[in-house]
Amino acid sequence: MKKPQAIEREFGVPVPGKILDPAQWTQTALKKLPAPGPLDRVALFGRVAPLVVDLGCGNGRFLIGSALRRPEYDHIGIDILPMVLRYATRRGNQRGLGNLRFAAIDAQRFLALYLAVSSVREIHCYHPQPYHDPQDEKKRLLTPLFLAVVHQVLEADGKFFVQTDNAPYWKYLQGTLPTFFDFQEQPGPWPEDPLGRTRREIIARQRRYPIYRGWGTKRAMPSDEALDRARELRLPDFNAGPRHRDLDRLEREV
Repeated sequence: MKKPQAIEREFGVPVPGKILDPAQWTQTALKKLPAPGPLDRVALFGRVAPLVVDLGCGNGRFLIGSALRRPEYDHIGIDILPMVLRYATRRGNQRGLGNLRFAAIDAQRFLALYLAVSSVREIHCYHPQPYHDPQDEKKRLLTPLFLAVVHQVLEADGKFFVQTDNAPYWKYLQGTLPTFFDFQEQPGPWPEDPLGRTRREIIARQRRYPIYRGWGTKRAMPSDEALDRARELRLPDFNAGPRHRDLDRLEREV
């Protein structure tokens, strides 16, 4: 009798997909990135398909669900923490996902060195680190110049998705994102992931913390103009407020 497919859960919420027979597993880890330059997507995926990129993908929950739902799209997740990527790649491998790859690299270098202009259909960024210590505010990812680069690598009508549980970060983004995107707020959970797109979202919702979500379509604007406008915008130098210490601790316990 064939062994039934296993279902994983995090905080009571199923991880998308099921663990397949090992004969059906794939290899989703990009253990070594190629030399800088636009990624050879045929070498990576055996085809050129619409590309979805997740910046700070964590343990891969969102991308795994998206890759299962949308086999006609290719997916790349990046994170600077090898530990969480081990969970992401294992899960992607066990679900036999040939349209999914994970790599250990920071978002700034990945966009600048590996993504060509107008080459990405969607970019996702869930719960970017707000950095509560004022001395670390320059480490915040979503600066105007970085968002101009996001705008540059997106296709015409490409989309940027963002989510955070930090109210000051969200207030800053509300004033910044409309420069580059036709931006709108998502009033509740994402319809495709009603129980949570990420591990952090699941934990935050169970603790009744507010979550702010939104997405925008790339504005028709030359890259040079986007960069010029970015230089005029305020940097993310906001006071990030108090930490969700219990949420931070649980998220680290992968």
